[in-house]
Amino acid sequence: MGRILVAVKDPWARTLPAVAKAAQLARAFGVRLELFHAMSDPVYIDVADVRGEDVVRLEGEQRKRVLARLELIAERLVPRGLAADVVVEWDFPAHEAVIREARAVKADLIVAERHPAPHHVPWILRFTDFELLRRAPVPVLLVKARGCYARPKILAAIDPGHTFAKTLSLDAEILRYGSDCARALRGALHVIHAFEPLPAGARAGDYRSADWIEELQGVTKKRTRAALKRTLRGVEISRSRQFVILRHPSDAIEEVAASIGADIVVMGAVSRTGLKRLLLGNTAEKVLDHLRCDVLIVKPKRLLNTVPRVRRGAQLIALSAFQPAI
Repeated sequence: MGRILVAVKDPWARTLPAVAKAAQLARAFGVRLELFHAMSDPVYIDVADVRGEDVVRLEGEQRKRVLARLELIAERLVPRGLAADVVVEWDFPAHEAVIREARAVKADLIVAERHPAPHHVPWILRFTDFELLRRAPVPVLLVKARGCYARPKILAAIDPGHTFAKTLSLDAEILRYGSDCARALRGALHVIHAFEPLPAGARAGDYRSADWIEELQGVTKKRTRAALKRTLRGVEISRSRQFVILRHPSDAIEEVAASIGADIVVMGAVSRTGLKRLLLGNTAEKVLDHLRCDVLIVKPKRLLNTVPRVRRGAQLIALSAFQPAI
Protein backbone atom coordinates (compact mmCIF):
# COMPACT_ATOMS: atom_id res chain seq x y z
CA MET A 1 0.00 0.00 0.00
CA GLY A 2 1.46 3.36 -1.05
CA ARG A 3 -1.22 6.03 -0.51
CA ILE A 4 -4.54 6.38 1.31
CA LEU A 5 -7.14 8.89 0.13
CA VAL A 6 -9.74 9.98 2.68
CA ALA A 7 -12.85 11.61 1.25
CA VAL A 8 -13.75 14.39 3.69
CA LYS A 9 -17.49 14.79 3.39
CA ASP A 10 -17.95 17.80 5.69
CA PRO A 11 -14.77 19.68 6.63
CA TRP A 12 -16.67 21.58 9.35
CA ALA A 13 -18.08 18.49 11.08
CA ARG A 14 -17.44 18.30 14.84
CA THR A 15 -15.97 14.84 14.52
CA LEU A 16 -14.18 13.29 11.54
CA PRO A 17 -13.95 9.55 12.19
CA ALA A 18 -12.91 8.81 8.60
CA VAL A 19 -9.94 11.16 8.91
CA ALA A 20 -8.95 9.74 12.30
CA LYS A 21 -9.03 6.15 11.09
CA ALA A 22 -7.39 6.92 7.76
CA ALA A 23 -4.57 8.64 9.67
CA GLN A 24 -4.23 5.63 11.95
CA LEU A 25 -3.98 3.31 8.94
CA ALA A 26 -1.48 5.57 7.18
CA ARG A 27 0.79 5.54 10.25
CA ALA A 28 0.42 1.79 10.70
CA PHE A 29 1.29 1.06 7.07
CA GLY A 30 3.84 3.87 6.75
CA VAL A 31 2.18 5.40 3.67
CA ARG A 32 1.13 8.83 2.41
CA LEU A 33 -2.26 10.26 3.38
CA GLU A 34 -4.34 12.71 1.38
CA LEU A 35 -7.34 14.66 2.63
CA PHE A 36 -9.64 15.30 -0.31
CA HIS A 37 -12.87 17.27 -0.55
CA ALA A 38 -14.98 17.51 -3.68
CA MET A 39 -16.90 20.76 -4.00
CA SER A 40 -19.93 19.33 -5.77
CA ASP A 41 -22.64 21.77 -4.68
CA PRO A 42 -24.05 23.94 -7.48
CA VAL A 43 -22.80 27.49 -8.00
CA TYR A 44 -25.75 29.76 -8.72
CA ILE A 45 -24.82 32.34 -11.33
CA ASP A 46 -27.67 34.64 -10.31
CA VAL A 47 -26.28 34.94 -6.78
CA ALA A 48 -22.92 36.04 -8.14
CA ASP A 49 -24.62 38.60 -10.42
CA VAL A 50 -26.61 40.07 -7.55
CA ARG A 51 -23.43 40.46 -5.48
CA GLY A 52 -21.61 41.89 -8.45
CA GLU A 53 -19.01 39.12 -8.27
CA ASP A 54 -17.27 37.24 -11.02
CA VAL A 55 -18.20 33.53 -11.02
CA VAL A 56 -14.60 32.40 -11.40
CA ARG A 57 -13.55 34.61 -8.49
CA LEU A 58 -16.44 33.29 -6.39
CA GLU A 59 -15.36 29.71 -7.11
CA GLY A 60 -11.80 30.55 -6.14
CA GLU A 61 -12.77 32.20 -2.86
CA GLN A 62 -14.96 29.28 -1.82
CA ARG A 63 -12.23 26.82 -2.70
CA LYS A 64 -9.66 28.75 -0.64
CA ARG A 65 -12.01 28.75 2.33
CA VAL A 66 -12.41 24.96 2.23
CA LEU A 67 -8.71 24.45 1.56
CA ALA A 68 -7.80 26.48 4.64
CA ARG A 69 -10.12 24.31 6.73
CA LEU A 70 -8.55 21.08 5.46
CA GLU A 71 -5.08 22.46 6.08
CA LEU A 72 -6.07 23.13 9.69
CA ILE A 73 -7.28 19.53 10.01
CA ALA A 74 -4.01 18.30 8.48
CA GLU A 75 -1.97 20.40 10.94
CA ARG A 76 -3.62 18.59 13.84
CA LEU A 77 -2.20 15.32 12.51
CA VAL A 78 1.42 16.52 12.69
CA PRO A 79 1.78 15.95 16.48
CA ARG A 80 0.75 12.37 15.84
CA GLY A 81 3.72 11.94 13.52
CA LEU A 82 1.86 12.21 10.23
CA ALA A 83 1.94 14.79 7.44
CA ALA A 84 -1.01 14.82 5.07
CA ASP A 85 -1.48 16.25 1.58
CA VAL A 86 -4.56 18.44 1.12
CA VAL A 87 -6.57 18.73 -2.10
CA VAL A 88 -9.84 20.53 -2.86
CA GLU A 89 -11.43 20.41 -6.31
CA TRP A 90 -14.61 21.67 -7.92
CA ASP A 91 -16.06 18.48 -9.39
CA PHE A 92 -19.31 16.52 -9.43
CA PRO A 93 -20.91 14.15 -8.66
CA ALA A 94 -18.98 13.57 -5.45
CA HIS A 95 -18.31 9.86 -5.95
CA GLU A 96 -16.86 10.44 -9.42
CA ALA A 97 -14.69 13.26 -8.09
CA VAL A 98 -13.27 10.99 -5.38
CA ILE A 99 -12.57 8.19 -7.87
CA ARG A 100 -10.90 10.61 -10.30
CA GLU A 101 -8.63 11.93 -7.55
CA ALA A 102 -7.82 8.41 -6.34
CA ARG A 103 -6.79 7.45 -9.83
CA ALA A 104 -4.77 10.65 -10.33
CA VAL A 105 -2.67 10.08 -7.18
CA LYS A 106 -2.65 6.26 -7.56
CA ALA A 107 -4.32 5.69 -4.19
CA ASP A 108 -4.46 2.10 -2.95
CA LEU A 109 -7.35 2.68 -0.54
CA ILE A 110 -10.26 5.11 -0.30
CA VAL A 111 -11.64 5.90 3.17
CA ALA A 112 -15.10 7.47 3.35
CA GLU A 113 -17.90 7.95 5.82
CA ARG A 114 -21.04 5.93 5.35
CA HIS A 115 -24.22 7.78 4.40
CA PRO A 116 -26.27 8.15 7.62
CA ALA A 117 -29.63 7.22 6.11
CA PRO A 118 -30.75 3.70 5.06
CA HIS A 119 -29.85 2.79 1.50
CA HIS A 120 -33.32 2.46 -0.01
CA VAL A 121 -33.11 2.03 -3.82
CA PRO A 122 -29.43 3.15 -3.73
CA TRP A 123 -28.93 2.61 -7.47
CA ILE A 124 -31.54 5.31 -8.10
CA LEU A 125 -30.67 7.81 -5.35
CA ARG A 126 -26.93 7.47 -6.04
CA PHE A 127 -25.61 7.64 -2.48
CA THR A 128 -21.95 8.59 -2.56
CA ASP A 129 -20.79 5.71 -0.35
CA PHE A 130 -22.82 3.16 -2.32
CA GLU A 131 -21.45 4.44 -5.63
CA LEU A 132 -17.89 4.29 -4.29
CA LEU A 133 -18.51 0.72 -3.18
CA ARG A 134 -19.85 -0.16 -6.62
CA ARG A 135 -17.63 1.84 -8.97
CA ALA A 136 -14.26 2.56 -7.33
CA PRO A 137 -11.55 0.30 -8.81
CA VAL A 138 -9.66 0.21 -5.46
CA PRO A 139 -10.77 -1.02 -2.02
CA VAL A 140 -13.07 1.27 -0.05
CA LEU A 141 -13.24 1.48 3.75
CA LEU A 142 -16.68 2.73 4.81
CA VAL A 143 -16.40 4.19 8.31
CA LYS A 144 -19.51 3.73 10.44
CA ALA A 145 -18.19 3.72 14.02
CA ARG A 146 -16.47 6.56 15.85
CA GLY A 147 -13.16 6.34 17.65
CA CYS A 148 -9.88 4.78 16.59
CA TYR A 149 -9.01 1.12 16.31
CA ALA A 150 -7.57 -0.56 19.40
CA ARG A 151 -6.35 -4.08 18.59
CA PRO A 152 -9.33 -4.50 16.27
CA LYS A 153 -11.12 -7.72 15.47
CA ILE A 154 -11.30 -8.09 11.71
CA LEU A 155 -13.79 -10.47 10.10
CA ALA A 156 -13.02 -11.57 6.54
CA ALA A 157 -16.04 -12.93 4.66
CA ILE A 158 -14.96 -15.35 1.93
CA ASP A 159 -16.66 -17.80 -0.42
CA PRO A 160 -14.38 -20.79 -1.17
CA GLY A 161 -17.09 -22.47 -3.25
CA HIS A 162 -17.76 -19.25 -5.19
CA THR A 163 -21.45 -19.78 -4.59
CA PHE A 164 -22.15 -16.12 -5.28
CA ALA A 165 -20.17 -15.91 -8.55
CA LYS A 166 -17.11 -14.13 -7.18
CA THR A 167 -13.88 -14.25 -9.17
CA LEU A 168 -11.36 -16.89 -8.18
CA SER A 169 -8.81 -14.36 -6.93
CA LEU A 170 -11.22 -12.31 -4.81
CA ASP A 171 -10.99 -14.50 -1.71
CA ALA A 172 -7.19 -14.19 -1.80
CA GLU A 173 -7.51 -10.39 -1.96
CA ILE A 174 -9.99 -10.35 0.93
CA LEU A 175 -7.66 -12.45 3.07
CA ARG A 176 -4.62 -10.37 2.09
CA TYR A 177 -6.25 -7.09 3.11
CA GLY A 178 -7.69 -8.62 6.27
CA SER A 179 -4.33 -10.08 7.28
CA ASP A 180 -2.42 -6.89 6.46
CA CYS A 181 -4.82 -4.72 8.47
CA ALA A 182 -4.77 -7.11 11.43
CA ARG A 183 -0.98 -7.18 11.40
CA ALA A 184 -0.53 -3.40 10.98
CA LEU A 185 -3.13 -2.53 13.64
CA ARG A 186 -2.07 -5.36 15.98
CA GLY A 187 -5.50 -6.89 15.78
CA ALA A 188 -6.88 -10.38 15.21
CA LEU A 189 -8.16 -11.85 11.96
CA HIS A 190 -11.32 -13.98 11.89
CA VAL A 191 -12.75 -15.71 8.83
CA ILE A 192 -16.33 -16.62 7.95
CA HIS A 193 -17.80 -18.66 5.14
CA ALA A 194 -21.58 -18.79 5.12
CA PHE A 195 -23.90 -20.60 2.74
CA GLU A 196 -27.29 -22.25 2.48
CA PRO A 197 -26.82 -25.96 1.68
CA LEU A 198 -30.45 -26.21 0.66
CA PRO A 199 -32.60 -23.24 -0.37
CA ALA A 200 -35.65 -22.73 1.84
CA GLY A 201 -38.00 -23.34 -1.08
CA ALA A 202 -36.41 -26.72 -1.79
CA ARG A 203 -37.14 -28.07 1.70
CA ALA A 204 -40.83 -28.58 0.97
CA GLY A 205 -42.11 -32.02 0.07
CA ASP A 206 -42.76 -35.23 1.95
CA TYR A 207 -39.86 -37.06 0.34
CA ARG A 208 -37.38 -34.67 1.96
CA SER A 209 -37.17 -35.98 5.49
CA ALA A 210 -35.45 -34.24 8.37
CA ASP A 211 -32.80 -36.99 8.39
CA TRP A 212 -32.12 -36.44 4.68
CA ILE A 213 -31.71 -32.69 5.15
CA GLU A 214 -29.46 -33.20 8.17
CA GLU A 215 -27.28 -35.65 6.23
CA LEU A 216 -27.01 -33.24 3.30
CA GLN A 217 -26.00 -30.42 5.61
CA GLY A 218 -23.36 -32.59 7.26
CA VAL A 219 -21.80 -33.63 3.96
CA THR A 220 -21.89 -30.09 2.60
CA LYS A 221 -20.33 -28.65 5.72
CA LYS A 222 -17.53 -31.23 5.61
CA ARG A 223 -16.76 -30.37 1.98
CA THR A 224 -16.88 -26.68 2.79
CA ARG A 225 -14.44 -27.12 5.67
CA ALA A 226 -12.04 -28.78 3.25
CA ALA A 227 -12.45 -25.95 0.72
CA LEU A 228 -11.91 -23.39 3.49
CA LYS A 229 -8.75 -25.16 4.61
CA ARG A 230 -7.36 -25.01 1.07
CA THR A 231 -8.25 -21.32 0.79
CA LEU A 232 -6.55 -20.51 4.11
CA ARG A 233 -3.35 -22.30 3.18
CA GLY A 234 -0.49 -19.97 4.13
CA VAL A 235 -2.70 -17.80 6.37
CA GLU A 236 -2.01 -18.11 10.09
CA ILE A 237 -5.40 -18.28 11.80
CA SER A 238 -6.55 -20.59 14.57
CA ARG A 239 -9.54 -22.91 14.17
CA SER A 240 -11.38 -20.98 16.89
CA ARG A 241 -11.41 -17.93 14.62
CA GLN A 242 -12.81 -19.81 11.63
CA PHE A 243 -16.58 -19.85 11.17
CA VAL A 244 -18.57 -22.05 8.79
CA ILE A 245 -22.23 -21.08 9.10
CA LEU A 246 -25.16 -22.79 7.38
CA ARG A 247 -27.20 -19.64 6.84
CA HIS A 248 -27.57 -16.99 4.19
CA PRO A 249 -24.34 -14.92 4.15
CA SER A 250 -25.99 -11.60 4.97
CA ASP A 251 -27.59 -13.03 8.13
CA ALA A 252 -24.54 -15.05 9.16
CA ILE A 253 -22.08 -12.18 8.73
CA GLU A 254 -24.22 -9.90 10.89
CA GLU A 255 -24.53 -12.60 13.56
CA VAL A 256 -20.82 -13.45 13.76
CA ALA A 257 -19.71 -9.80 13.54
CA ALA A 258 -21.93 -8.98 16.52
CA SER A 259 -20.87 -12.05 18.51
CA ILE A 260 -17.11 -11.39 18.24
CA GLY A 261 -17.43 -7.59 18.44
CA ALA A 262 -15.90 -7.04 15.01
CA ASP A 263 -14.37 -3.64 14.27
CA ILE A 264 -14.01 -4.19 10.52
CA VAL A 265 -15.76 -6.63 8.19
CA VAL A 266 -13.83 -7.28 4.98
CA MET A 267 -15.97 -8.31 2.04
CA GLY A 268 -15.70 -8.64 -1.71
CA ALA A 269 -17.94 -6.80 -4.15
CA VAL A 270 -18.40 -7.46 -7.85
CA SER A 271 -19.85 -4.52 -9.74
CA ARG A 272 -22.96 -5.41 -11.67
CA THR A 273 -24.66 -3.41 -14.40
CA GLY A 274 -28.09 -3.03 -15.89
CA LEU A 275 -30.96 -5.30 -14.91
CA LYS A 276 -28.61 -7.97 -13.56
CA ARG A 277 -27.46 -5.59 -10.84
CA LEU A 278 -30.96 -4.38 -10.10
CA LEU A 279 -32.36 -7.89 -9.74
CA LEU A 280 -29.52 -9.72 -7.99
CA GLY A 281 -27.66 -7.21 -5.84
CA ASN A 282 -24.99 -8.73 -3.58
CA THR A 283 -24.29 -9.55 0.04
CA ALA A 284 -22.29 -6.36 0.59
CA GLU A 285 -25.31 -4.26 -0.33
CA LYS A 286 -27.59 -6.22 1.98
CA VAL A 287 -25.44 -5.92 5.10
CA LEU A 288 -24.27 -2.35 4.56
CA ASP A 289 -27.07 -0.84 6.66
CA HIS A 290 -27.17 -3.55 9.33
CA LEU A 291 -23.54 -3.92 10.38
CA ARG A 292 -22.54 -1.54 13.18
CA CYS A 293 -18.83 -1.79 12.47
CA ASP A 294 -16.75 -0.44 9.59
CA VAL A 295 -16.84 -2.26 6.26
CA LEU A 296 -13.85 -2.73 3.98
CA ILE A 297 -14.93 -3.55 0.44
CA VAL A 298 -12.31 -5.29 -1.68
CA LYS A 299 -12.57 -5.34 -5.48
CA PRO A 300 -11.37 -7.92 -8.00
CA LYS A 301 -8.01 -7.18 -9.61
CA ARG A 302 -8.13 -5.29 -12.91
CA LEU A 303 -11.66 -4.04 -12.29
CA LEU A 304 -12.56 -1.66 -15.11
CA ASN A 305 -12.83 2.02 -14.21
CA THR A 306 -15.97 3.48 -15.78
CA VAL A 307 -15.53 7.02 -14.42
CA PRO A 308 -14.37 9.64 -16.99
CA ARG A 309 -10.87 10.99 -16.36
CA VAL A 310 -11.61 14.69 -16.96
CA ARG A 311 -12.91 16.72 -14.01
CA ARG A 312 -16.22 18.46 -14.59
CA GLY A 313 -15.37 21.62 -12.68
CA ALA A 314 -18.06 23.62 -10.89
CA GLN A 315 -21.71 22.85 -11.50
CA LEU A 316 -23.05 26.20 -12.73
CA ILE A 317 -26.80 26.78 -12.52
CA ALA A 318 -28.81 29.85 -13.52
CA LEU A 319 -31.96 30.17 -11.40
CA SER A 320 -33.47 32.47 -14.02
CA ALA A 321 -33.60 29.53 -16.42
CA PHE A 322 -36.21 27.90 -14.18
CA GLN A 323 -38.46 30.98 -13.96
CA PRO A 324 -41.70 30.68 -15.93
CA ALA A 325 -42.04 32.96 -18.90
CA ILE A 326 -44.43 35.92 -18.50
